[in-house]
Amino acid sequence: MLIRRSAPLGLIAAGAALVLTLTACGGNSTSPAASGGASGAYTKTTNAITVLIGSSGAAETSSVQAAVAAWAAKSGISAKVQVASDLTQEASQGFASGSPADLLYVSTDQFSGWAKAGNLEAYGDQLANKADFYPNLVSAFTYNNQFYCAPKDFSTLALVVNTDKWKAAGLTDADYPTTWAQLESISQKLVAAKQPGLVVSNEIQRLGVFVAQNGGSLVSADGKTATVNSDANVAAYTFAKKLLTEGAAKLNSDVGAGWGGEALGKGLATMVIEGNWITGVKKDYPTLNYKVVELPAGTQKGTLEYTNCWGMSKDGKNKGGALDLVNYLTTTQQQLQFAKDFGVMPSVKSAASDYKSQFPEMTAFLAGADYAQNLPAQPGVAAVLADLNSQMAKLKTSDPKSILDMEQTAMTQALAG
Repeated sequence: MLIRRSAPLGLIAAGAALVLTLTACGGNSTSPAASGGASGAYTKTTNAITVLIGSSGAAETSSVQAAVAAWAAKSGISAKVQVASDLTQEASQGFASGSPADLLYVSTDQFSGWAKAGNLEAYGDQLANKADFYPNLVSAFTYNNQFYCAPKDFSTLALVVNTDKWKAAGLTDADYPTTWAQLESISQKLVAAKQPGLVVSNEIQRLGVFVAQNGGSLVSADGKTATVNSDANVAAYTFAKKLLTEGAAKLNSDVGAGWGGEALGKGLATMVIEGNWITGVKKDYPTLNYKVVELPAGTQKGTLEYTNCWGMSKDGKNKGGALDLVNYLTTTQQQLQFAKDFGVMPSVKSAASDYKSQFPEMTAFLAGADYAQNLPAQPGVAAVLADLNSQMAKLKTSDPKSILDMEQTAMTQALAG
């Protein structure tokens, strides 16, 4: 599934996208069953395999079905794709009944809870292409120092520019901002030229890029300590507030847009911070012309990434076959086919060159893979992020440090379990 993390707000059933490193917080880990066999540590049998997915639409469903059918024909093992209407609920019901799908989409917000509960098999070290996945994505699906599941694809955030409004303000390609100072200056120039400036969501899933770009974090690198009100974070949100106060930037809610793509398509923004799902905006606004560039840096380059993995159920009936199927689905060739079919970015480094050749307009998103960070997703953290989002809606008229001090306490409690 293409992870449109909260874009538009509440539209996608993925959880709450700062160093935002997804690291474990307590709980029991599981280990692969060392039963021998053809696929790593697992025995491949003839038992049929079920694959539970949460699809973004017909294109994704058809693509995954075709890939699974091709593997089934090749392996001789029957395999069926089931499209969930509520993946979290249906997966949880399967775990509780002892008859879960063999493979399923697992988002970062569900991962640690399901791993802690013993619902997922830690098969990552058995993958044929383990070393090919981007390290940040491996980190996202590592729990208690065990790599659990293969990242299936990912998304990052970049700066998306309405080129018609850009040109109307007298700006050229040489003016795309690469630093915070340039972002502020260019936004002011746009407003002075009677063009809208930057429009961004109040969510941490968008405003959080400023924290990442300032070397900040919501949790410590080991995932055990809250760092919400660090000096780096306060400085990051103070800069974001400055943009809002000056009028150089506005929130989606200020301009009446549900998400960045709508603001861009309706001409309410010249710049937005969004992910590679932005390509879908052309369906609603076919005359929109836009260009994607990397986000400007603060003290460093920074962006956020969102991903799912191919989770393997602990109670699956054919783990060897399931592992073989994951190896097939995550090959360079198959991931490039998924990218072509429904717009995701491959999770393996070996696909990068071909991806950039086939989708040059998406290069800035892929560039973010080298410095992207994950939102924390330990059990209980989602509620803290949701409250932080509500507080950030009032950032323009609030004190950033006061907001972060309050959320520091909440994050500390969440990490304590």
